[in-house]
Amino acid sequence: MRMIVGLGNPGIQYRNTRHNVGFDVVDALASAWKIPFRATRFTGLVGEGVMLGHKVLVVKPQTYMNKSGECVEQVMDYYRVEPHELIVVLDDIDLPVGRIRVRSFGGAGTHNGLRSIVDYLGAGSFARVRVGIGPIPPDTDLAHFVLSRFREEEKETVQSAVVRAEQAVEALISDGIEAAQARFNAPPE
Repeated sequence: MRMIVGLGNPGIQYRNTRHNVGFDVVDALASAWKIPFRATRFTGLVGEGVMLGHKVLVVKPQTYMNKSGECVEQVMDYYRVEPHELIVVLDDIDLPVGRIRVRSFGGAGTHNGLRSIVDYLGAGSFARVRVGIGPIPPDTDLAHFVLSRFREEEKETVQSAVVRAEQAVEALISDGIEAAQARFNAPPE
């Protein structure tokens, strides 16, 4: 089983913000593969389905970003998902808007949602699909920037990035980490 977690903040006020691009990608995957989300006893929305012949869970933590690990740990424990079966989709201020980076492990950097997951799991050895939302302008508050909406001139690039991130998750599932990295870590043409 694969578990695909999109990181974001719950609530209408955070919809379409830079920090919620992980939710956007997981929403797109769930829609494409007809996997409905349902409220659960976990602190998140969970959908169960099949993607490319593999049983998958799609998850959107509803704990706010800095406590995402709580939901991830609950769902992993219940479904007996191992860290190597986990794929986390998140925003990345260190990547320019539109860039995708697939990683198989690593630290959390400045991302509080990812840090929460690493802290709860005790390790960072899980796949992640990072979607560029940066760079942060000089003299701009980080929290304000990640909770802002994309500028009009960025929206088409972001939409393309969401599609590419969707494809990157699918490639991770069907072809493995190395193939996904080779295909998606280069700048889009």
